[in-house]
Amino acid sequence: MFVFEDLVHLDDRAVQRILREVETKDLALALKGSKDEVRDKVFKNMSERAAAMLKDDMDFMGPARARDVQE
Repeated sequence: MFVFEDLVHLDDRAVQRILREVETKDLALALKGSKDEVRDKVFKNMSERAAAMLKDDMDFMGPARARDVQE
């Protein structure tokens, strides 16, 4: 079974392909509850502008319930 934390084991091209398919809103919510290494891997595979916008979205969301993040 593939879990969100497994992103750190993928190569950069695979992560970039995944990021193209994921809605920004869903990604922001998922990253709220993720480990720093997962966040770093995701931000590293985005443009600086896209990463900044995602970080802003995450800040704007405020706190998220753990149940919502896990979904």
